Amino acid sequence: MSQTPCPALRTSDDGLELSRIVAGMWRMKEWEMTPQQRLALIEQCLDMGVSSFDHADIYGGYQVESLFGEALALRPALRERMQIVSKCGIKLVGPARPSHGIKHYDTTAAHIAASVDNSLKALRTDHLDLLLIHRPDPLMDFDEMADAFKALRAAGKVKHFGVSNFSRHQFECLHRRIPLATNQVEFSPLHLAPMFDETFDGLQDKGVAPMIWSPLAGGRLFDKENAKLQPLRGKIQQIANELNRPFSSVVFAWMMALPSRPIPLTGSGRIAAIAEAVEATRFTLEREQWFDILGAARQSEVA
Repeated sequence: MSQTPCPALRTSDDGLELSRIVAGMWRMKEWEMTPQQRLALIEQCLDMGVSSFDHADIYGGYQVESLFGEALALRPALRERMQIVSKCGIKLVGPARPSHGIKHYDTTAAHIAASVDNSLKALRTDHLDLLLIHRPDPLMDFDEMADAFKALRAAGKVKHFGVSNFSRHQFECLHRRIPLATNQVEFSPLHLAPMFDETFDGLQDKGVAPMIWSPLAGGRLFDKENAKLQPLRGKIQQIANELNRPFSSVVFAWMMALPSRPIPLTGSGRIAAIAEAVEATRFTLEREQWFDILGAARQSEVA
């Protein structure tokens, strides 16, 4: 594969730049790496141009941010080369948060501020580059959230703000009150909803790039035993063979072709898997190839 570094992308008019591929840290606890191994992964990502790292306070039972921070503390100067993304707004029940009685959402200003302080301490940094509200909360108050964001920016604790899993309308309600840098949503050939429910259209209209979680459908795209997936898998593999590119690279290239400029997250601790995602930034699918994959994903041709 080419060693051309992963490019960066300005997500919106508010000035935030993320790497075109973002390293998702959700499963870091499961990788069972030593601090030195975690540091090596971070350094390898940075060397490839993957400079953005995605977190949430709840990942790994509230432990992943600390695992990342422990590794970063071994070489603090790396902080200047990266963008750290985190999320808040979900309260899980467990040993790390014994005061939580039930799993629920909390998007109050007090909880947002406390979550940021916890994340900064765990990550061993003085600011987040991007903070997202993790899930829409039926009790969320758009004005209160906007005021909380403004206070965090004024305190220098968070540079940019966004949301995750919000509908087009929910995004626009908050975006009118404070500029948002992104909406991180689920999207893959097995989950096409954002392409047809106005999520991507709305973001394109606002000039805001979405972030994408689970772009490989949680690994289901690699399931050779699922008969229903074989036509789609076969089509992706056919195009991969034609282009002499890895299977997963074709999937990432397919989603990045959308004019809303989606920014996919990886979910692997294997540097080879992250490299295949980066490979997708180095080629473009032909329009017919793109629609071939869409047709296989929907199990129907364009009308």
